[in-house]
Amino acid sequence: MDGDERTQLTGFLDFLRASVEWKCSGLTDEQARRVHLPSELTTISGLLCHLTLVENYWFCVVLDGQPDEWAERLEVDRDAEFRVALEVPIEQLLAEYRAETERCRAVVAARGFGDTVRYKGDRPLTVRWVIEETARHLGHLDLLRELTDGLTGE
Repeated sequence: MDGDERTQLTGFLDFLRASVEWKCSGLTDEQARRVHLPSELTTISGLLCHLTLVENYWFCVVLDGQPDEWAERLEVDRDAEFRVALEVPIEQLLAEYRAETERCRAVVAARGFGDTVRYKGDRPLTVRWVIEETARHLGHLDLLRELTDGLTGE
């Protein structure tokens, strides 16, 4: 809760990532795939797979220039990661999320928080902005976990 910008922002991002893992842990595959709202895109496993893609896309592809491994699938179905997740065990999705966040830590460590890249030609983007998407989807996971088994908290 104290420190320079890098310490605070990386600490906040790691806290968000740990909270994502907590919200997705200890569930059966059936619970993780349960649909509580009138959309198949609102399952715990779907959001976890989406957050794995978010880490990869924003940190590795956009900020670091690595190849986009999901591009072809997303051209056919822009919500492919949500549907793929319905066929993958929650423990595997958690392992993939942990591996991706570890990989992305190295990308973040190599960049300055003020470093700007151009997104889609003209829009400036920094590491600071990417943190927002994890925070927003963690809020969705909060609600879904409470609807699934009543658990609340970090």
